[in-house]
Amino acid sequence: MRLVQWRPRTGLPVFYDHFDRMFDDFFGPNRRKMDLQNFDWTPSVNVEELEDKFEITAEVPGMKREDIDIEVRDNVLTIKGERKSEKEEKNANYHICERSCGTFQRAFTLPENITTDDIEAEYADGILRLAVPKAEPEKPKEIKIDVK
Repeated sequence: MRLVQWRPRTGLPVFYDHFDRMFDDFFGPNRRKMDLQNFDWTPSVNVEELEDKFEITAEVPGMKREDIDIEVRDNVLTIKGERKSEKEEKNANYHICERSCGTFQRAFTLPENITTDDIEAEYADGILRLAVPKAEPEKPKEIKIDVK
């Protein structure tokens, strides 16, 4: 039986895959790993701006809450963690192994109009949700001028 890599995407993403493979052929297969700063995998993330907050949703299936760290420093929100392998098999005979384990890190520069003290996080069913509230906009201050 011959195994063929499954590529469900078509169009422009396929072009990028071909381009990546061309660079892998020239620079070596570890180029992409260097691009990811030696992190083992990268969870998919959505960032949505709502009227009163930003919502950040990350897919981190198979992880425990204690394996995820969230930090805000110098107006940068960082989500990092480690997904541990379910079991280690030294002599496994895999035909396809696509599940990633190991460390990850995602960082987001926050806009000036947010309140870092009130960030809320919840984790359920492999989805991490962060609510980053916006600060109340400053109301214009009216100054009366006395006529003398």
